[in-house]
Amino acid sequence: MLVISCAARPSVPKTIRPGQVEVEEEKSLFTTITCPRRDVVLLSLLSLVPSLAQPPDARSISFGISGPKEWLREQKRKASRFLIAPIDASRESLRAAYAMLTATDSQGAVDSDEIQRLMKSAARDCVVDDRNSFVSFQANTGVEVCTFSLIVKNASSLLDDKDPIKLEAEATLTDLVRSLTSLDGVTKEADLQLASSRQKVAESVNNAISSLDKFEQIIKNCLEV
Repeated sequence: MLVISCAARPSVPKTIRPGQVEVEEEKSLFTTITCPRRDVVLLSLLSLVPSLAQPPDARSISFGISGPKEWLREQKRKASRFLIAPIDASRESLRAAYAMLTATDSQGAVDSDEIQRLMKSAARDCVVDDRNSFVSFQANTGVEVCTFSLIVKNASSLLDDKDPIKLEAEATLTDLVRSLTSLDGVTKEADLQLASSRQKVAESVNNAISSLDKFEQIIKNCLEV
């Protein structure tokens, strides 16, 4: 079985040297994956679940028949916690940043680098300006790198293109990415040593958390959980 171990604290992005390729994530479906930096690999593996786990007799049956399709829906429901895990991890990163921004500090000192790291981790490569060179290269070659986009595609894959729930999920994704992008811009422009600036960023963090909550709910609606 695929074992997912998620920590509440975000992980620090790895530095990839020229010519070095990470292959650890692709070893096996039995590999233990640690959230949040391997979300893309996790979601790619989850997309294989229906074809790998589907009984031989069902593979020859049209997906238009309700039986196999219902079976696939049930598999997605069982795997729902894996799709929700990156959302939970992002929310924890934002909450940690909010706590730092609103903590009482007589000297007004705040770790700006740590806050920006938390913001970047929460964005899951969905904010274009915050992607490193390797992720940007992948995106430019047509690879989907935004974890939240992968979540929508996986969760709604059994829904018709015009299904209202699928359309709502796509719209909610757009709102979430917009919120995270706005937060990124506000954070970069702010002087976090000033109380007024910290308050402004904290409000933007709250908006992003609210967008995440809405996103999580629509994903659950797609999965019927």
